[in-house]
Amino acid sequence: MIDLKFLRENPETVRESQRTRGEDPELVDRLLEADQRRRDAISAATTARTEAKAFSKSMGKKMKDASPEERDELKAHGQELAAVTKVEEQKEQQAEQDVHDLQFQISNIVTGAPAGGEDDFVVLEHIGTPREFDFEPKDHLELGESLGLIDMERGAKVSGARFYFLTGDGALLQLAMLQLAARKAIEHGFQLMIPPVLVRPEIMAGTGFLGQHADEIYHLDTDDLFLVGTSEVALAGYHADEIIDLSDGPVKYAGWSSCFRREAGSYGKDTRGILRVHQFDKVEMFVYAKPEEAEEIHQQLLAMEKDMLAAVEVPYRVIDVAGGDLGSSAARKFDTEAWVPTQNTYRELTSTSNCTTFQARRLKTRYRDDNGKAQTCATLNGTLATTRWLVAILENNQQADGSVVVPEALRPFVGKDVLTPKAAK
Repeated sequence: MIDLKFLRENPETVRESQRTRGEDPELVDRLLEADQRRRDAISAATTARTEAKAFSKSMGKKMKDASPEERDELKAHGQELAAVTKVEEQKEQQAEQDVHDLQFQISNIVTGAPAGGEDDFVVLEHIGTPREFDFEPKDHLELGESLGLIDMERGAKVSGARFYFLTGDGALLQLAMLQLAARKAIEHGFQLMIPPVLVRPEIMAGTGFLGQHADEIYHLDTDDLFLVGTSEVALAGYHADEIIDLSDGPVKYAGWSSCFRREAGSYGKDTRGILRVHQFDKVEMFVYAKPEEAEEIHQQLLAMEKDMLAAVEVPYRVIDVAGGDLGSSAARKFDTEAWVPTQNTYRELTSTSNCTTFQARRLKTRYRDDNGKAQTCATLNGTLATTRWLVAILENNQQADGSVVVPEALRPFVGKDVLTPKAAK
């Protein structure tokens, strides 16, 4: 939710942000008008309450010396003032709701991101060189099946399309990634958390996930709870309606959880294997910070993601995501995309977003500044490891005999240097 004070003082900045996102700049003017109506309604309601209260105080004295007719007139006038107050307060409540509704329609203000849509990102750097194979590389699913790592057929039998089993060394390989991510997070001062994967509507809405992409989210109608697509949601709600202590620096959490996405509208895309699935596991970083620290912390989260990708030994690139491809909460987002040999392209593995004060303002999470005044926190998030990484790890580390070399950093967790096809064992 954007800051109304900032909006009043910088309306063109917000309009330009809306244009950068490909969203409606006229919402800015509608919100400004609603904000003015709200302030007028607050003033009118305050005046009505003041008049009613003052009359009520004076009425007692006047009633003592008044005739029966005058007393009736005094009572009638008091009732009239009470009725006017009630009407003005109803107008005030409606005006507040109108502002609230419009605020929730305007996305966070884009900061530094390029304009455009999904294809208008800017490549910031390439790390590593795509491997030249002297044999025809197999895709991750063929490798996963031959190595006994992935079972899509039984996943579909049990749960439907886009579900899967990770089996044997496949399960160990995923746990290895997540364990390594958890250890790296702890080394960088993050508190490890295993959060709930079901959250209340106000928490899901507060993080900005019930807007344009609400159809991606699983909803349990009977319980009115949502399954999270990232532990960012639960971690953002962890300190809702609280004033937290940032005097010793940012508060940092790393959430390890299963995640769920409906992948609505993506049928026909990436349906083979585990690149785009309904359930996956992830370690997600989440940071509460002072707003002036957010840009520096954003770079720190990106550096941690790059460190993890180096550890699993895959070539990748870093992109600055265009404004039109940002989620509603993000002011800026960097993605890291690994090279997938059989697709001859880069595919997203991680992202890190600076959400500035957008989420915390919705969730009423604040801190006290040096003067003791409550201020809205900034929030940031970033992925350290997730199931999708298996795609890049398997394809980039495969050998001509169908085996896959386990990245050195994962070997202590997997217990093997090489994963060998079943027939070769």
